[in-house]
Amino acid sequence: MSKQPSDDLLARLAAGQATEDDAGAWDSLAASAPEEDAGDEKLDQLLQRINSLADDDGGEAAGSETPEATPAPLHESDFIPTEPESFQQAALTESEVEALILKYLVARGDASGRDIADQVKLPFVLVDELLRRMKNEQLVGHRGSAPMNDYQYQLSDVGRERGRRYSQHCTYFGSAPVSLQEYIASVEAQSLINQRPSAEDLHRAFEDLLLNKKMLDRLGPAVNSGRGLFLFGPPGNGKTSIAERVTTAFGELVWIPRAIGIDGEIIRLYDPVNHQEVPVEGDGSLYDKRKIDRRWVRVRRPTIIAGGELTMEQLEVTINTSTGISEAPLQLKSNCGTLVIDDFGRQRMQIDELLNRWIVPLEKRYDFLNLPNGKKIRVPFDQLVIFSTNLEPRDLVDEAFLRRIPYKIEAIDPTEQEFRDLMRLMAEKMQIGYDDAAMDYLIDNHYHKAGRPLRFCQPRDLLLQIRNYCRYYDEPPRMTPEYLDKAVENYFAVM
Repeated sequence: MSKQPSDDLLARLAAGQATEDDAGAWDSLAASAPEEDAGDEKLDQLLQRINSLADDDGGEAAGSETPEATPAPLHESDFIPTEPESFQQAALTESEVEALILKYLVARGDASGRDIADQVKLPFVLVDELLRRMKNEQLVGHRGSAPMNDYQYQLSDVGRERGRRYSQHCTYFGSAPVSLQEYIASVEAQSLINQRPSAEDLHRAFEDLLLNKKMLDRLGPAVNSGRGLFLFGPPGNGKTSIAERVTTAFGELVWIPRAIGIDGEIIRLYDPVNHQEVPVEGDGSLYDKRKIDRRWVRVRRPTIIAGGELTMEQLEVTINTSTGISEAPLQLKSNCGTLVIDDFGRQRMQIDELLNRWIVPLEKRYDFLNLPNGKKIRVPFDQLVIFSTNLEPRDLVDEAFLRRIPYKIEAIDPTEQEFRDLMRLMAEKMQIGYDDAAMDYLIDNHYHKAGRPLRFCQPRDLLLQIRNYCRYYDEPPRMTPEYLDKAVENYFAVM
């Protein structure tokens, strides 16, 4: 057996200060073969010693450079999915993981054991053991060796045939799925009901919008309730902008599974279009002691907006018949966040269909979904549903449904002073020269005399017209009666 390295050698290696004389000692350590029954234990001890020495002796070296930004730590109270220690603990069978591996190798050709473990997002120790069994059953073979006591695997004829049969049912070979029970528990732990946004949280969420105190006072209790709300009023007064920012008043990050497995059916939940991933920063050690389950992904609390394109199919589990992969409905993807039904009343589906579909989930906070195999499952309905419309709510829905939406908030037109303040604010942001006399000219000639209502969106839109006009003629952008006349002529041509 080779001699154990000294603490001084380990400290130099951990701090990146190894000398040429140390290279031989390190090579002999790396080449030495530990005893069969104690190899993993000794490797763990070695990693622990290196990490501890790096923390103790490498502090000065690590502190010599200041990082640009220090990431916020994960608080112990946060929900953090932990890495499973067995397939049983992961609520998976070996056959399910075997199918994912075989389908991956059919598509990839060959891959190392660690690449395969990274693909299915399971610990390498579990995947390595399964690959050894699959080799004994002649499903895979070794094409060559790979670093860190690993091998390059490729399919045998038997394994390729079995992988193709698996692909005929479902072509999915991504992350191993999380059980429905684990997902339900995660939603309960991260539920909006557990959040209590304060007035300070709300002000922070809407700091880039000009909202008066009365509007914030009405929005505050509605957001705090975590229940549904109606935003109604004339177009252009920021209903969609308000709805988009509501989520930021709650806790910033949540964990969601990449996919959910239910009786052999895989439902893909993580959607890069609707979910913004926030990767977990490393803890700075060679060995990550947190052991986070990589089948889960950390994202910002979702804000999903569905407009006039919303159909009934998007509210049910949909299956791609060519691939056999199921996609989660919008309300499942928006759990622990906000679901905005924009332009409510203009959807392709009948209003009564949507209301009848959600009248029970809005009150009970759970929903029932039908799977492609015919099974019906109960899932959480845990999101703030916002109906945004330019129409009068009582003209769209009946009293029974309105009762289940406890808050109805009208986005009213701005006052003249609010309009002036917003114009000044937007001019400063767009670097356009602001002029009070030009502003008076705009209000008197194009609003008072024309009988035109003020809208919150108009300062931005008119200033964009001025900026684009000045860019075209290579002139410095500024507010003048002439430029405002041209902007109004274009913007209000058919309004």
